[in-house]
Amino acid sequence: MAWPQLCFFTPQTWLLWQVDTLEIHGFAGDVLNQILSCSAPEFPPPQVPFLRPRMARADYLQAVDAIRTDILNGEVYELNLCQEFYAENVALQPLDVFWRLMAASPAPFAGFVRWHQHFLMCASPERFLARADAHIRSQPIKGTIRRGHTPEADEQQRLALLNDEKERAENLMIVDLVRNDLARVAQTGTVRVPELFGLYPFRHLWQMISTVEASLRPDVQLPGILRAAFPMGSMTGAPKIRAMQLIEHYEHTRRGLYSGSIGYRWPNGDFDFNVVIRSLQYRQDTGYLSFEVGSAITYDSDPEREYEECLLKAKALLEVLGAVIREV
Repeated sequence: MAWPQLCFFTPQTWLLWQVDTLEIHGFAGDVLNQILSCSAPEFPPPQVPFLRPRMARADYLQAVDAIRTDILNGEVYELNLCQEFYAENVALQPLDVFWRLMAASPAPFAGFVRWHQHFLMCASPERFLARADAHIRSQPIKGTIRRGHTPEADEQQRLALLNDEKERAENLMIVDLVRNDLARVAQTGTVRVPELFGLYPFRHLWQMISTVEASLRPDVQLPGILRAAFPMGSMTGAPKIRAMQLIEHYEHTRRGLYSGSIGYRWPNGDFDFNVVIRSLQYRQDTGYLSFEVGSAITYDSDPEREYEECLLKAKALLEVLGAVIREV
């Protein structure tokens, strides 16, 4: 998709929603009146008949088996394997699609970004890193199960995820990795895990989310924090460097912005960055549309189950597009 590898910018105008008020910062001008007088145009629902996988299902299943062998041989403990689904010559209204995605899959770390002809429509549930004063927090997600159709079935699903040894092991391995990452920039002895195996409901699925926090050293600034923690362990695996080398070997698409991060930094140094997942990427000039989904592979992984987890994570994206996967 050819996004820049790193990009920061200072906005001319930014809006901050408080509980009962809206703050307009920077160049205010006639911004509020322009907003109030602007009506959102209505567009018909997007119709993308199908998306194709960049990696054939059989190849994905074979890759999972190969990764399990790598784990058995001591190469890694866990690896996040991702795959791309794409369509070509698609005509979309990106902002309309983004609002439809928000209606279908509300997410706490969502974002819409335009860079020239490139659009990101992101419905991320995951925080990568947030800083408030001298405190830093990361909230990796590992562990997924679909929601139940009734309250009783939903509670059964929640308990199934909570007691799933494989999912808990995935989560714990990434928590340990994040603890090690933050320890590189934290004051000695301050890294802590206030929540382990937290279960959070989203529109289509339950997610297992843990929280890792630390107190930063006084001399540490954003570049040093990013060098210590990026890329996020939830999207790589453990140990991180070897996992990234194997990702380069097994995946058929360079990730680019997917599994990267978008967010903001305040003038006082505080910041909040997400993990770019559950996201559509679109090039308006060429009509190329794609998304990527993945799952964490451990030795206990079942290839078919991992593939189904990928499709579960793609559910909201496909619903918004009116599309299905045409498997090869």
